[in-house]
Amino acid sequence: MTRMQLLYLIVPVAPLIGAIIAGLFGQAIGRRGSHRVTIVGMVVSTLASAVVFYDVLDGNLYNGSVYTWLFSGNTRFEIGFLIDRLSATMMLVVAFVSLMVHIYTIGYMADDPGYQRFFSYISLFTFFMLMLVASNNFLQLFFGWEGVGLMSYLLIGFWYTRPTAIYANLKAFLVNRVGDFGFLLGIALILMYFGTLDYGTVFATAPKLAANMIEIVPGAAWSLMTVICLLLFLGAMGKSAQFPLHVWLPDSMEGPTPISALIHAATMVTAGIFMVARMSPLYELSETALSAVMVIGAITALFMALIAIVQNDIKRVVAYSTLSQLGYMTVALGASAYAAGIFHLVTHAFFKALLFLGAGSVIIALHHEQDMRRMGGLRKYMPVTYWTVVIGAISSAGIPGFAGFFSKDAIIEAVHLSHLPGAGFAYFAVLCTVFVTALYTFRLLFMTFHGKERFHGAGHGDEHAKSTHDEHGHGHAPPHESPAVVTVPLVLLAIPSICVGWVIGPVLFGDYFGSAIAVAPAHNVLGELAREFHGVLGMMTHALGTLPFWFAVAGIGTATYLYLLRPDLTDVIRKKAGVIYTVLDRKYWFDEAYQLFFGNGAVRFGTGLWKGGDVAVIDGFFVNGSARLVGWFATVIRHFQSGFIYHYAFTMIIGILVLLTMIFIF
Repeated sequence: MTRMQLLYLIVPVAPLIGAIIAGLFGQAIGRRGSHRVTIVGMVVSTLASAVVFYDVLDGNLYNGSVYTWLFSGNTRFEIGFLIDRLSATMMLVVAFVSLMVHIYTIGYMADDPGYQRFFSYISLFTFFMLMLVASNNFLQLFFGWEGVGLMSYLLIGFWYTRPTAIYANLKAFLVNRVGDFGFLLGIALILMYFGTLDYGTVFATAPKLAANMIEIVPGAAWSLMTVICLLLFLGAMGKSAQFPLHVWLPDSMEGPTPISALIHAATMVTAGIFMVARMSPLYELSETALSAVMVIGAITALFMALIAIVQNDIKRVVAYSTLSQLGYMTVALGASAYAAGIFHLVTHAFFKALLFLGAGSVIIALHHEQDMRRMGGLRKYMPVTYWTVVIGAISSAGIPGFAGFFSKDAIIEAVHLSHLPGAGFAYFAVLCTVFVTALYTFRLLFMTFHGKERFHGAGHGDEHAKSTHDEHGHGHAPPHESPAVVTVPLVLLAIPSICVGWVIGPVLFGDYFGSAIAVAPAHNVLGELAREFHGVLGMMTHALGTLPFWFAVAGIGTATYLYLLRPDLTDVIRKKAGVIYTVLDRKYWFDEAYQLFFGNGAVRFGTGLWKGGDVAVIDGFFVNGSARLVGWFATVIRHFQSGFIYHYAFTMIIGILVLLTMIFIF
């Protein structure tokens, strides 16, 4: 094993070792030992990821097997790594954001009795995510895919004494199983038709099978590539919370805030985006699949952003923002602008983790209050948190010069150039979402940090076990800036939230991803966009005269007017909106519909199986029925066992007649 191959292994294994030590020996090494061992593991993983990243930039790629799990016929099931610019970029982003979350957790979870367990969980989560992005075959991809799903279940329900947390993690688990079922079927089809699970072999063989048709329903022929891509995307819809499998993500805010940042910024929810980009050689062979991806992403981007406008829980605003931004990434994938989707994934990882952790800092200061209507005026108490959240908000709104602007603008322009069916609707949706994003982001900023102070008597939020704090008499203490373990990660995330977008030129228009991403010439919208790109400054200057910029400015202006200058109008607008407000407040009734058709339906189905199957058939017919049959038979037979000889003689004669009759007939 070479030095670089050893580093490839160290990247995921270092967090795994930390997770095992903190999980199994947490009581022995204590709180300090648990966070030290897991953070050291993340530091090692991040440094190794950085070395791997720079090695890949030098042109050193790797695709090889580490371990053969089993043989089945001629098929090998292996653990292996594909290290190229796509996976190296993802590894570095995941490791860095996870390291920041680990450090932040020291301050946020300081009083929690499950401290050691929490650090073990987040390190193990990072291990699975790194295994997912570094995989070179579908077996390992599925291993990491299900691993992050399992860890999200444990982390969302970390405070397992709260019924809402248990409901949320069960909801996330079940919704993801729907997507994962399709994902597994897609992998099964690949194994069936390609005879291998290795990426390289599958991608090389795919063009030869592009014309193949299969019949799912007799008489209806479907393109093999379309079916495979749609099934794989069903898995992405679950993991990346795309409409209509988006319902689990807002409820997952029941988990601790560090988990919201880790799962919903750079890791689990972006797994689906990464997977579709990795599978670009397959998706480029099906325009039907690309159109479906684009339209679903557009619906998610716009309609989830609208819900964020009416949310009052600070974490749920950021959660619906995440849904909307994932929609942007998905639209980019559908437009074949895979590089733009991954670029937005990277920029979003930084500014969204910053917003989540900034929200957590506010929650700490207000003793676990989450309702923005009980905040306000925090700017003077929390200057570091305030300015870092300002940076995150500006980047999220897509203002020129900040990271979010470059990736978001590139996606909007790429969709505008796309000629695939559904591109017109997608362009309208992402353009409208620019205004809505700026509006809800600055609504959060102004309601939390500006205006009059409304936080007196805080401590009634449901984010954390507030009794842990109230018993020490801190329930009504004045807010103050969070400790350094909280603010330092905020500052370190704010820096890339400003400047990481400046590398847009080489990343999007300089063939940065190379052979890691395949784009058909007919779908090369980024190639067309490259001809109009004249550098970062040119892009920012040009943006000043485009619709996205003025939509963003209009969103910020609307938020300023409604939440700074005339906050009294918000109640008036809410009452005037009537049905529209109700629809958004009830989140389009998706939760109620799913509960009615699937939740209650499952209960009714289970009740039917219980009463009809267990009680009526198994107990009623087989168990009790057989007992009744034996009883009836015994009642009849006992008349022949009377003790009288003539009864026995009569019985023998009748028996002989029956036997003779049967012999005569047969």
